[in-house]
Amino acid sequence: MTSSRLPAYALQFDLTGRVVVITGAARGLGQHFAYACSAAGAQVVVADKLLTEARATAAEIVENGGLAQAAEVDISCEKSVAELACWCADKFSNRIHGLVNNAALATGIGGKRYDQIEPDQWDLVMKINVKGPWLMVRAFEKLLSESGSGRIVNIASDTALWGAPWIMHYVSSKGAVLAMTRALSRELGDSNITVNAIAPGLTLVPATEYVSAQRHQEYIDGRAIRRSQMPGDVAGTAVFLLSDAAKFVTGQTLAVNGGFVLN
Repeated sequence: MTSSRLPAYALQFDLTGRVVVITGAARGLGQHFAYACSAAGAQVVVADKLLTEARATAAEIVENGGLAQAAEVDISCEKSVAELACWCADKFSNRIHGLVNNAALATGIGGKRYDQIEPDQWDLVMKINVKGPWLMVRAFEKLLSESGSGRIVNIASDTALWGAPWIMHYVSSKGAVLAMTRALSRELGDSNITVNAIAPGLTLVPATEYVSAQRHQEYIDGRAIRRSQMPGDVAGTAVFLLSDAAKFVTGQTLAVNGGFVLN
């Protein structure tokens, strides 16, 4: 006999009927977030500066039976972010259920001692990696609130948890994302919007191809699970945080790195 008091947990990871906006989703880790959210049933907005690549990713999702739209955005530009929010409001009847702030500047900026970083490059990293997510949240708050179950997932980095050397501007920007996540969770809680962060370890994507083989090996040797980290190792955590399974989880950082950092 089935009890009527038994809670219904089976579909908690189901994103069917939800719209999720993912920045930097044309390729790399963001692309895999788009794949995973689509597989869970969400309609995905593949938002990226690289519009041609974004369209290709969206088309691939559609070809495989999912729902996806491509949209151009420069997250460091207030006007561009506002235009994306307006487009989404018109397209999805003023309701967005999830926002994944994934876009960031990471490629080609490492390997420098803190005093070798040029001030202009410091400012650019902060403009994209810190100001960008803030602009996105500010523009999408109303749309997330209207959905009744808004979810924000900020992609940080475990470099901010262990203090990776030779890339201090990037590490500092991701540390700011972690702090922003905590503060936003308190400010947006009354709107029933959760705000959490994922701190991935060194993941095998195009953005990390510049990282030395030695650093990759250091990560592998230092992990509890001693192997390379793949995009699929992170994507499921994003789906969890966007789903009803995480509806009472907010202000938290999940380190997804195979046990390199035990947070």
